[in-house]
Amino acid sequence: MATRKTPFRVGEKLRAIRERKGYTLKVVAQAAGVSESLVSQIERNRVSPAIDTLLALADALEIDLEYLFSEHRRNRPVRLITEENRRQITENNVRYEEIVQPLETDGSHAIEAYYISIPPNSETNRGSYGHLGREFGIVTEGEGELHYETNVYILKKGDSISFSATAPHTLVNTGETVFRALWVVTPPQRFS
Repeated sequence: MATRKTPFRVGEKLRAIRERKGYTLKVVAQAAGVSESLVSQIERNRVSPAIDTLLALADALEIDLEYLFSEHRRNRPVRLITEENRRQITENNVRYEEIVQPLETDGSHAIEAYYISIPPNSETNRGSYGHLGREFGIVTEGEGELHYETNVYILKKGDSISFSATAPHTLVNTGETVFRALWVVTPPQRFS
């Protein structure tokens, strides 16, 4: 059974901003190039404005569209991945467990996050040529190294590191136990 969505009411926000700024319906309508009647109907949520009209009204009121839709953003669904439902892949003995699934709708804000487990005497190889984006990691167990271009960074439990992913980079387990880290990549690379 489908649930009924509550309609988004942008009109109330537009009216509140207009009144707070002391603008009349006529002033806003003229600045936006629409009729007073249309502005009034939009403010009373009787009409859903076309995107061009909404942009014109936002310009006339000198506001950012982001403000109008901030409430809508807060109400987006939460994504949960339970431990037993994590996708996993293994490449050269290195295991990746997905903990954040990127969504196409995230656009330029898309990220992926995963636990990475590297057995002793093993290393990653996917980043060895570099790729677009940035990476961030925090070591949760073990010891290792990040080989980044010609530099080597020693990593131990609790250390965090971030870098541009465009340069060649490899994680190497230099310890005697599994090297485990929480890793975040944007834009997504591994599970997409």
